[in-house]
Amino acid sequence: MNYYAHETAIIDDGAIIGENTKIWHFCHVMNGAKLGKGCILGQNVFVANDVVLGNNVKVQNNVSLYTGVICEDDVFLGPSMVFTNVVNPRSAIVRRGQYSKTVVKKGASIGANATIVCGHDIGKFAFIGAGAVVTKTVPAYALMVGNPARQIGWMSEYGHRLNFDEKGVAFCPESGERYHLEEAKVWKE
Repeated sequence: MNYYAHETAIIDDGAIIGENTKIWHFCHVMNGAKLGKGCILGQNVFVANDVVLGNNVKVQNNVSLYTGVICEDDVFLGPSMVFTNVVNPRSAIVRRGQYSKTVVKKGASIGANATIVCGHDIGKFAFIGAGAVVTKTVPAYALMVGNPARQIGWMSEYGHRLNFDEKGVAFCPESGERYHLEEAKVWKE
């Protein structure tokens, strides 16, 4: 075993877990789940079958990752944030096999208590504020807040708000990296 799992964690046979991953108290990782290298699952995290986590994904306490969720490398999932996987759930109607997929792209961060309605991908390095309710696809580098979530700006890969000049250029105050904004799309030089 090249990963750590607390004695209270349940790891089903058939789960694939990358080296140096840490799985803490009261977690459950189901058969068919795939966790990359260097991931951290905080207390009381549930990972359903067919969920895929890339490398270095940080999942804070009390998060459930349901079938249909894919997180690329370096994703941060804040405490008690929520993914859904059925658009129109009903207790008396079985919707297995109708799960919607949600992809969280590389480097994105989702704040505490945010909700991601299924079928809406989160762009790379997007930043979803605490408590936001995402009901549409989020562009790369977008800063989203509120219920329903609305875009209020752009974020750098280091997690700083970008202030674009009249030429559509901004610099991250921490890394000094240069970003461009054109036609509602941001990219790093």
